[in-house]
Amino acid sequence: MHSLEQAGDLKAFERRLTEYVSCLQPATGRWRMILIVVSVCTATGAWNWLIDPDTQKVSFLSSLWNHPFFTISCVTLIGLFFAGIHKRVVAPSIIAARCRTVLAEYNMSCDDTGKLILKPRPHIQ
Repeated sequence: MHSLEQAGDLKAFERRLTEYVSCLQPATGRWRMILIVVSVCTATGAWNWLIDPDTQKVSFLSSLWNHPFFTISCVTLIGLFFAGIHKRVVAPSIIAARCRTVLAEYNMSCDDTGKLILKPRPHIQ
């Protein structure tokens, strides 16, 4: 009977963990898309800023003023990192890594989707 309770508890824990990780996936995908778009805009703006011959002739602030696309996208990218986008993009893997750390004490692990992996018990001789 004790073993059946443990199996039920493990299944309930696994179900809750997979549910939590799957709830994070849509938001993570949106944050990844936002990060990709802003990064590409920043890179494109930086390229245009660097190949402009006037960039070397005017002051730094004037060159930024002359390239508002780069300036706005760069400020947006910096703002996103200060807002923690780097944590939101990898949130499911952070949760899985923390669970693996705790589960290792019980001779278990989990994959990135939250499915439990039961490891064989070590044999004591």
